[in-house]
Amino acid sequence: MVNIEEVTNRIPPKQNREELLMWLMKEYGRSLVRLAFTYVKQEQLAEDIVQDVFVKCFKHLDTFREDSSYKTWLYKITINGCKDVLKSWNFKNIIISNFAGFQIHSSNEKSPEEKFLDYEENNRISTMVVSLPVKMREVIIFYYYEDMTIEQIADLLNANQNTVKSRLQRGKQQLRKKLERGEARGR
Repeated sequence: MVNIEEVTNRIPPKQNREELLMWLMKEYGRSLVRLAFTYVKQEQLAEDIVQDVFVKCFKHLDTFREDSSYKTWLYKITINGCKDVLKSWNFKNIIISNFAGFQIHSSNEKSPEEKFLDYEENNRISTMVVSLPVKMREVIIFYYYEDMTIEQIADLLNANQNTVKSRLQRGKQQLRKKLERGEARGR
């Protein structure tokens, strides 16, 4: 069984700056794109933000303080980059697109029909998650998609643990209501 603490606080082997950056990109690139996508809701823009994150990471690699993990550091840079984009004057007409494409829920034992139904359900739920207010959305994604603990999320967002729990609970309630109303069907 995989220990979540070991996964979220993985330490790269001793390397030069370029090798370390390559390791960080390989290790966290996909999850950072997924995180950025939850904010900006555009895949290409999310990829651009993450590219900028790795440029900033490389420039400031020598200033990294090891009182947090690389993952936490990169997540904070990504969140700040997303917030900057969302505040910019030219960010208009947000397009809600397919968040489900980032998920890994495939099983080799399932029939094509089951895989399709799983994909459709993931797509439906993902559309609902992306439609939540950002404060609830980020907590839901960190908790359920990134398998982070309440404590890790609170640290990452510089928020009280009770605030994180409250946002998680309200987000789940909103998702439950949307599911009961059958939202996102036929979209």
